[in-house]
Amino acid sequence: MEQRTAFHLTLRQDQVAVITIDVPDEKMNTLKAEFAAQIRAVIATARENPRLAGIVLISGKPDSFIAGADIGMIAGCQTASEAKQLASQGQEVMAEIAALPVPVVAAIHGACLGGGLELALACHQRICTDDDKTRLGLPEVQLGLLPGSGGTQRLPRLVGVSRALDLILSGRTLRARQAKKMGLVDDVVPQAILLNTAVAMALKGKPATRELPWRERLMNGPAGRALVFRMAAKQTQAKTQGNYPATDKILSVIRTGLEQGSNSGYDAEAQAFGQLVMTPESEALRGLFFASTALKKDTGGEAKPRALREIGVLGGGLMGGGIASVTATKAGLPVRIKDINHEGLNHAMKACWEGLSARVKKRQISPAQRQQQMARVTGTTEWQGFHHRDVVIEAVFEDLSLKQKMVAEIEAVCSPTTLFASNTSSLPIGDIAAQAMRPENVIGLHYFSPVEKMPLVEVIPHAGTAEETISTVVALAKKQGKTPIVVADKAGFYVNRILAPYINEAMRCVLDGEPIEHVDRALVKFGFPVGPVQLLDEVGIDVGTKILPVLEAAYGERFRMPDAFEAVLKDGRKGRKNKHGFYRYSGRKKGQREVDTSVYSLLKVKPQQQLTQPAIAERCVMLMLNEAVRCLEESVIRQVRDGDIGAVFGIGFPPFLGGPFRYIDRLGADKVVETLVALQARYGDRFAPCEALQRWATNGEKFYSAQEK
Repeated sequence: MEQRTAFHLTLRQDQVAVITIDVPDEKMNTLKAEFAAQIRAVIATARENPRLAGIVLISGKPDSFIAGADIGMIAGCQTASEAKQLASQGQEVMAEIAALPVPVVAAIHGACLGGGLELALACHQRICTDDDKTRLGLPEVQLGLLPGSGGTQRLPRLVGVSRALDLILSGRTLRARQAKKMGLVDDVVPQAILLNTAVAMALKGKPATRELPWRERLMNGPAGRALVFRMAAKQTQAKTQGNYPATDKILSVIRTGLEQGSNSGYDAEAQAFGQLVMTPESEALRGLFFASTALKKDTGGEAKPRALREIGVLGGGLMGGGIASVTATKAGLPVRIKDINHEGLNHAMKACWEGLSARVKKRQISPAQRQQQMARVTGTTEWQGFHHRDVVIEAVFEDLSLKQKMVAEIEAVCSPTTLFASNTSSLPIGDIAAQAMRPENVIGLHYFSPVEKMPLVEVIPHAGTAEETISTVVALAKKQGKTPIVVADKAGFYVNRILAPYINEAMRCVLDGEPIEHVDRALVKFGFPVGPVQLLDEVGIDVGTKILPVLEAAYGERFRMPDAFEAVLKDGRKGRKNKHGFYRYSGRKKGQREVDTSVYSLLKVKPQQQLTQPAIAERCVMLMLNEAVRCLEESVIRQVRDGDIGAVFGIGFPPFLGGPFRYIDRLGADKVVETLVALQARYGDRFAPCEALQRWATNGEKFYSAQEK
């Protein structure tokens, strides 16, 4: 059977060859190994024309130029040598494009990422659309890799070393205007004239080499370059704690190319790419990529979701305002907020306006777009405008009777088809729906704070929730830009249940005399974005501890709240929100974080470092792993994929470890059991390995191997 090509050639009357990239049967263009021969063939055909004036590369997809390389192709590499060969092949194709005697212009609309941007960098000029869908970047570091088709060598020479390092080390993407300002693209135009402008650019001939800005020229000198790499290494180490090997490779490869020449740089790039593909960190990060991609396609059930036209939010507090904001700005849906007073409504409206204004300041949206999006948000202290809401999301206080009252009122004033979603972090959804006339319409929708930034949401059906309700709420969460996981209606759901023993153990370390900053640094070094004690301060000590009695009642002694929390709460310490917690929030310089040492006398401990950082991290993390396995065994989560995504996206479990289950696979379940038994002997029965984990250890099977069967 003849293979269908992804590259189509059209020769215009002005002798410009237009190569349209359109991967068959795929929504987005991604680069595959077999495309190397295809693109060579189509370029060879174009060059057969003796009057060829130029070449334009453009996408046939409506929303993407090239979204990157096919990650499955990388996962198929069995050895570093295979992966290196893959990179070398990509480099060779890009080199052939760069060496063409006629001008080659990349006409970019939509996602131009990874290998797609490397292809564009090999062209002599780049032009992109001003559409909001257009994004350019080299995000390979987020997969534990580096650009392997010449990106580490071409980008520094095009935009300067400091800008290139920032882009490649962060993996961030640029909008069109940002790319133009950086010098990454030569022009930005409306989509309607993209092709014609690119053709005109090609007809002008190859451009003269553009001079870098004076700052970048300075940085390209020996002294400036040494300073740039020293600062980049220092900042990267502080951010990654040495847990991401790709960053060191990126610094080394770019420096090699600049100091020893392009040929050495390309060789170093291919070699490093091959080595990184084989690292456990890259395997874990690619696993998360596949998991999140699969979740995007997961509807949450068999039923077809209802159409979504209008959304309601109850409560104008921090959570309600955040939910309303992502509904209006990300989902693009009209949202109406109800609060008991105008103060709450004003708070929510102000939060939405400030969020949009921040985006205007960053030039992500225009003032006109801010007005347009803000117009989708309205408020009321009564029930006007709620009758036709498709979904009403409740974000009121954690009080069962209050939430039941909200269900009753929604059923009284709204359509019989209106769905009621409770943003609760601890109350059983079945209890909230217990008095409902239409319990099939009631579901949990647990957001994480701050709503605008946290990517995860837990969808919690109770026993009587209709399948259509589940799929509709999952669809809404996706529209809001969230990654939803469906979890069972059991105490703590999933994320808070695995977080609670982790937080508890951190506090027990403090009560054992370990300094608070030492405990937090131990878990940051392990890979969490913030330490557990700081996390408590950030979410609110009162909020963070509220779920512990619920969990203790459901699961017993292992969730018992350390007495220290009572003393802290009685002292009025709530954390950042009242500037009174474990850390100081006044009288300190910006960016500095100091422990409020008066808390030690309150806890009746004298801080003295005794345990190493790895020992502290082990105590906290092992309890989290054990609880995650219990959640899988009890069907709180549907599969290990959801457990890993929930932990990474919900509480910042180190992405380079892939989540609790992939980390157990990496260590070996038998090793985890052995460690827990040793901790149990030293610290008590809360560390006893659960029966399910012991069974996995005995069988010697990996969680992901079992899932793939």
